Amino acid sequence: MTAVSQLTFDDLTLGYERHPAVHHLTGTVEAGALLAVIGPNGAGKSTLLRAIAGILPPLAGTIARNGLDPRDIAYLPQIAEIDRSFPIPVFDFVSTGLWRTRGAFGRIGEAERGRIGHALSAVGLNGFERRGIGTLSGGQTQRMLFARMLLQDASVIVLDEPFNAIDSKTVEDLFALVAHWHGEGRTIVVALHDLDLVRARFPQTLLLARTPVAWGATAQVLTADNMLAARRMCEAFDDHAAACAAPSRAA
Repeated sequence: MTAVSQLTFDDLTLGYERHPAVHHLTGTVEAGALLAVIGPNGAGKSTLLRAIAGILPPLAGTIARNGLDPRDIAYLPQIAEIDRSFPIPVFDFVSTGLWRTRGAFGRIGEAERGRIGHALSAVGLNGFERRGIGTLSGGQTQRMLFARMLLQDASVIVLDEPFNAIDSKTVEDLFALVAHWHGEGRTIVVALHDLDLVRARFPQTLLLARTPVAWGATAQVLTADNMLAARRMCEAFDDHAAACAAPSRAA
């Protein structure tokens, strides 16, 4: 059976203010893949995920999403990007996962309340509905973010360091959701730094060092030579390099 491509990168270059952070990435993520994206700090992992989600346009090259609108991709940013000082209760925050289907100002009826309650229960946040998001611990905040993603019900899920700085129980609980999504045939791309987790749970890995170092079966990617090459390549890049060519439009 021929594999179906969900994401295709064609000579993709990404960056900010026309200064590249990811260079000349070409490759394909198959539909239903469970892909880890790893690399040293500054390797371009978050930049790539933001581009997949349609937040960051390419500087050059293209991203093809097999006809999927970027708005229909569920994206979980790093927890540090969440403004936890905003005065909103957990229930209302999680309900934003329904915006794709009901709009930002759509009415939440009994059916929607049931879905929100089910999502909170699935991540272990029963009884937290009226708690302010600023009162949550790091692990509880990540559970809340996963509850919102459950409501999005997306076929492509992009997670940026979802298990960073949380307790082991929360990691196991949340990875169980990731495994469930993968079992349903969804395409999942996850930026990670925990190589033990990558080795144990992710069949495919992309090693970035602003440019692709290796991409394929995890055991073949996570070699000592590849990891050393990635570190050296990141150290060699000049953050003040010349700007890239004018942007091209993503597919």
